[in-house]
Amino acid sequence: MTFRFTARARLTILYTGLVLVAGLVLTGLTYLFMRHRLGQRSVRVDLRGPDGTAVTAPRPEDLLPDLDRLQDETLHELLIQALIALAVVTALAALLGWLVAGRVLRPIRAISTTAQRLSAENLSERVPVNEPRDELAALAATVNGMLDRIQAGVASQKLFTANAAHELRTPLTTMRTAIDVTLDGEPGRDELIAMAEDVRTAIGKSQRTLDGLLALAHSQAATGRRHLVDLSDLVAVSDESNLRPAPVVGDPVLLEMMVANLVDNALRHNESECEIEVESGVEGGEGFLRISNGGHMIDPGETKRLLEPFVRGDGGRTGEGVGLGLAIVHAIVLAHRGRIRLDPRDAGGLCVTVRFPLPDVGRAVPSR
Repeated sequence: MTFRFTARARLTILYTGLVLVAGLVLTGLTYLFMRHRLGQRSVRVDLRGPDGTAVTAPRPEDLLPDLDRLQDETLHELLIQALIALAVVTALAALLGWLVAGRVLRPIRAISTTAQRLSAENLSERVPVNEPRDELAALAATVNGMLDRIQAGVASQKLFTANAAHELRTPLTTMRTAIDVTLDGEPGRDELIAMAEDVRTAIGKSQRTLDGLLALAHSQAATGRRHLVDLSDLVAVSDESNLRPAPVVGDPVLLEMMVANLVDNALRHNESECEIEVESGVEGGEGFLRISNGGHMIDPGETKRLLEPFVRGDGGRTGEGVGLGLAIVHAIVLAHRGRIRLDPRDAGGLCVTVRFPLPDVGRAVPSR
């Protein structure tokens, strides 16, 4: 069985070891300096008798053994006392190291405990961020930010799943109702044909929804090989006067799908007699594509919701289409490190602008 030290134990051992090594070095240097100093010290002895008369001093050769013995005893006593003091200091250092390590690691234990309590059903708990604002507080704030993003992602995924289930269940309900009503009795040829048309329409809507979901998943993955693409070449409009080169490095299939969804969305929701306006080019060091259409008035606060799946042009979940056009565009733009902006027009309608960083032409692969 392998014994593993905890982080607190390792920090305590490290701190104690540093104090012990520093103490040993200090004791050794003190011993050497004292030995060297005592070896150089000269002693003058003035010997006098009881009456104050000078007494003949002993010869130095006679005093050397006693002086050497006294020096050795002094150094030995110094070494013993220093080692005892070092042992006491090391023990105190181990105790203080254990307490300090526990205090330092307390925020990390709080993060670990909070993470263990979290689950897909409980993402509301957060790690406490204590003062002072040091590296551990920054770590706790970073973990809380990550939890906020995870919670938002899970909530968005649940909403997306619920909306997708609703969108797929509606045509199934339509088909079931048409079949039940028609077969409740003796249906004639015309009734069977009408039922078949209703079923075909419902199947078509289901197929468009599934195709949109697959396109959305593909655009979010964005695993295709990237080439140099000009956005102006992907737009098929009668008036090309505002189309200037807008180079982008990306997946040609996804970029073509993005442009097609933007144009289709603009045509579907264009309720005025004016034609849609398309503009492309380079602006502010970015390639851009801008498409505007007329229509009903849109609240500026609702434009962000139009990028969500199954939200249609009126901001709700009803109307034509499956409500995945702008969601697919948004996913493609993010997959290409771009930006998308939705601006309501004063006269009604919407202006959608997508921007992408200019490519490094030397490393780009031309589209074929």
